[in-house]
Amino acid sequence: MRTASLLALSLMLAGAPAWQGRGQVSPAQLKAAIDSLGKFDAQARTEAARTVRRAAAAHAVPALMDAASSHADGYVRFRALVLLSGFNDPRARDVMSAAFDDPNDRLRAVAYAYFERNIERAMAERLLKALEKEDGEFVRPALTRALAAYGDDPKVRTALTALVMSGQDLFRGAVIEALGDYRAAYAVAPIIAVAKLDGPLQEDAVLALGKIGDQKALPVLASLQGTAPRVRQPSIAAAICLLGTNCGSHQKFVIETLMFAMKNVGFQDLLRASARSLGVLAAGGREDAAGTLIDLGAPAKDPARAPVALALGTVALRNTPLVLKVLAARADLADSALLLRDAFDMLEEDYEEERFFATVRRTYWQAPAGAAERRVLDALIQTLEF
Repeated sequence: MRTASLLALSLMLAGAPAWQGRGQVSPAQLKAAIDSLGKFDAQARTEAARTVRRAAAAHAVPALMDAASSHADGYVRFRALVLLSGFNDPRARDVMSAAFDDPNDRLRAVAYAYFERNIERAMAERLLKALEKEDGEFVRPALTRALAAYGDDPKVRTALTALVMSGQDLFRGAVIEALGDYRAAYAVAPIIAVAKLDGPLQEDAVLALGKIGDQKALPVLASLQGTAPRVRQPSIAAAICLLGTNCGSHQKFVIETLMFAMKNVGFQDLLRASARSLGVLAAGGREDAAGTLIDLGAPAKDPARAPVALALGTVALRNTPLVLKVLAARADLADSALLLRDAFDMLEEDYEEERFFATVRRTYWQAPAGAAERRVLDALIQTLEF
């Protein structure tokens, strides 16, 4: 357990807030911190980001805008753009828009994610145009996910529906997942076609059908319960639960499968599938599913721990309010937060993680002074080191 984790636990018990918020960073400290965002040492980068987040917005926002646009270090530009998003300043919009045409692929990925969360109808055309040439392994999924947020545009629907059935599996999987998250009922037919085929995309398609919630998928899922391989059964059960059919028994099956895979060596594929499926149920609003992920994951050791942590981390990014509510009710907050920290160490969703951090900070300051909620959030801030 690292020092920050011990500090978090002591803060919880003592009730003493360690995070004093923004405004106590000088301009010189801010500049040095921004320059340090690209340091090789991971802890130095983490401390630099914490310093930037604590700077007054009046100083931090212009400095981050300048760094994102013109810093000599490309990685600093990327991290500056991510941190800028956490300040929720309207001036970030123009910097994000300019990043669409930047040769730095990391900046483009952040820009796409920004316009996924900050909808501008006119941006759909630019996103579609970018689709013609964007093929970066970690960038195109961010682009297609952003497009899914514009699913009321007929041209977007046509483009994304076609991508369900064409292209590399890596990119198709990202499209299918995004269509599920945005409940794209217009894409149910091709997703059903993918769900019927045994292969690497079957799990993505099955879970997407559950998230979309169209009852036309139920007969297909019921049929797959009798024909699909064992490793797909947790996702099928989760999808049927999401469709509102015998949810209690299906969620129980997912949990029992996860427990079996965690206890028995040689079932790593089943472990990943069941953890992901339980995470999808949690992200869909089931607090008990999120609590079970923590119950099972917090005391676990690798290799069983990592897939559960990743599932919890994904829930935190997709349904932050639910995870904060679940964490606030736990007596083992320090261990729970460590599980979430492990997830964030593995996930490569910098923009979404920054949104999570911003939500935690905002919730902290909105809570009444001295409230137990503040103690919980302060411990979370310290353990996750933001």
